[in-house]
Amino acid sequence: MEDFEILRNITIGQYLPGDSFLHRIDPRAKLVAFLLLVSAITFTSSYLGNALLLAVILYLVFLSRLSLSYTLKGIRPAMGMIIALALMQLFFLGEFYVPRGGIRTLFKWGFINITTGSVQLVFVSTSRFLELLLLTSLLTFTTTTTELTHGVESILRPLVRFGFPAHELSLILTIALRFVPILARELESIMKAQASRGADIGGGRLRFVGRARETLTFIVPLFVNALHRAEELILAMESRCYVGGKGRTRLKRFVMTFKDYIALASVGAFTVFTLTFPFPF
Repeated sequence: MEDFEILRNITIGQYLPGDSFLHRIDPRAKLVAFLLLVSAITFTSSYLGNALLLAVILYLVFLSRLSLSYTLKGIRPAMGMIIALALMQLFFLGEFYVPRGGIRTLFKWGFINITTGSVQLVFVSTSRFLELLLLTSLLTFTTTTTELTHGVESILRPLVRFGFPAHELSLILTIALRFVPILARELESIMKAQASRGADIGGGRLRFVGRARETLTFIVPLFVNALHRAEELILAMESRCYVGGKGRTRLKRFVMTFKDYIALASVGAFTVFTLTFPFPF
């Protein structure tokens, strides 16, 4: 039965109501802090730097009063891909990354070459994936779809004078994020429908081979259903006379408070520290 439980492992795109510190932060501050932390994660390639980033993000999970086990559920569907990429980096990219202390061969046999650089590359890549997943999940867990839309639009609003479609872009990004759990639910329904008709979903000893072979039978109806949902969304927006962001007003206006500025300044200072501090390893 676990083969059909796709939605419970998809955490990105879901909102969990709460009254934590992160829930009360202004969505614009959360979005800017999210971008700052993403930049820190992207450009930090040391052991200590990634360990520090992971510790800070876990602390943010604690502040959000969310279950860490539930937050980490989003990793389960991608575990096979993570392990495969980690093994490829470990065995075949031995000289691709040169750490600060120099590169040293740990094991070599034929075309397999494990070095200190490949070990650090595996650690950094896996840590980055975990940190980005936790960070994105935190953003959607503590921010509603409406707040995300208005927050992105407010940040991009200065570009409107240059003809940039801030409202339309923010709406597209939010809809795309909101479609993640919806598509997961659709995939669940398709898999259960095919299993009820006698399909062997990922059966056999090499389960990943069976899943890869059946991917096409899932993808085609999934895309058809997604297109139907997109068409229904378009009709719903047109029936409500949606004409874009020009002249639109909002019922709720966001106001940055002192705690929002403090939180944003703290994240900014931490980002500058991780990008400039010479971690020894």
